[in-house]
Amino acid sequence: MPKTNTVIPLHQSAQPQFDEPRRFKVYTARQLDKIEPLSRLDEETRFAMEVVASVLPFRVNEYVINELINWDKVPNDPIYQLTFPQKGMLAPEHFDKVATAMRGGDKAEIKAVIAEVREALNPHPAGQMEHNMPEVDGEKIDGIQHKYNETVLFFPSQGQVCHSYCTFCFRWAQFIGDNDLKIAAKEAGQLKKYIQAHPEITDVLITGGDPLVMKTKNLRAHIEPLMELEQVRTIRIGSKALTFWPQRVVSDDDAEDLLELFREVQASGKHLALMAHYNHWQELETEIAREAVRRVRATGAVIRAQGPLLANINDNADDWARLWQTQVELGIVPYYMFVERDTGARHYFEVPLAKAWKIYRDAMKQVSGIARTARGPSMSSHPGKVEIQGVTEINGEKVFALRFIQGRNHDWVQRPFFAKYNEDATWLNHLEPAFGEDKFFFEDELALMEKTD
Repeated sequence: MPKTNTVIPLHQSAQPQFDEPRRFKVYTARQLDKIEPLSRLDEETRFAMEVVASVLPFRVNEYVINELINWDKVPNDPIYQLTFPQKGMLAPEHFDKVATAMRGGDKAEIKAVIAEVREALNPHPAGQMEHNMPEVDGEKIDGIQHKYNETVLFFPSQGQVCHSYCTFCFRWAQFIGDNDLKIAAKEAGQLKKYIQAHPEITDVLITGGDPLVMKTKNLRAHIEPLMELEQVRTIRIGSKALTFWPQRVVSDDDAEDLLELFREVQASGKHLALMAHYNHWQELETEIAREAVRRVRATGAVIRAQGPLLANINDNADDWARLWQTQVELGIVPYYMFVERDTGARHYFEVPLAKAWKIYRDAMKQVSGIARTARGPSMSSHPGKVEIQGVTEINGEKVFALRFIQGRNHDWVQRPFFAKYNEDATWLNHLEPAFGEDKFFFEDELALMEKTD
């Protein structure tokens, strides 16, 4: 039977042994009926899960089921909401359409309806496919994105899956089996060649999916060439393994090989940053999750934590304050609070920008300066990362104060601008310029960029 939440108080943790290898067992939409705790739920709820899981990707492992979810609090447990499909994750009209097709049983009809619904969910937001994928000799390079001058994203083909999937994931289209929507490198050598052709690149973010699903020998094949490039200063690995499968750096058969690779990156003079995704303090309460953090930090790598603000999971200041404070005490650097992106199940998770800023501010007020390193609330929008700096009144007009943390044009970075206050806005494109302006300062240049891409 699953535990009802295995948590160890931070200052009372013993020094248990974790080195016994543990089998990784995963469940997908086809095995929903094999997940024992779901048998407690009523038939209507289980069918709703099947409907949503036919549209959005579902994958969960036994560690998440048994160690992270408090089944006594379902459906309100945050990790349950983070990993298991809920009826409200599809718009009512989309849910009804898919449910009707599934009840009808015509496989061709079901497939067509699912494809139609997925297309309506904006599978690749913020110009990921149209404007972020670079070209060489007129052809787009699969598996590489280059949106900001200094940083290139790399999607190794072996890392385009995760130990479990997040229900809010903005890269959900990576995992539904449609090759036209998938971003994945077909040739490992392309990355090194591309970086060498672009001297402005100093940072490489290896992302997915989750690169840490790969065996260390495969990850090493991608990282070692980067260690030879003088221009590369930082190697980042985007991962949720420290939450969804901390055994990856503790007890897997090549866990020590992975940690040795981290040490080698540090010894080469590069900065190694593990960009860890955390959505709730509950993810950091198990003994093995904390042991994983300790082992990664012992290699010299820095763990930076980021995650979106999500309705139904963490949309209150107390949870964020506890998350940031716990991270600091474990030696993790709070890095970003993101705004839920305009894709997938966004309507279920999105929080109005005005409320997001209030939650961020109220959380910041609860922690000391050393935990106030998290930037946000930040929208990873088409023109760049836009931070909500506050709500204020200027010359009698209530406005949002905004700035670019990153921009398609690096000259936009740190430039403040203002938008009319809109209590219902949840994304940048819902905002209008303040003070009678026709457009935001970056719009003309952005339009020109789009024409030349």
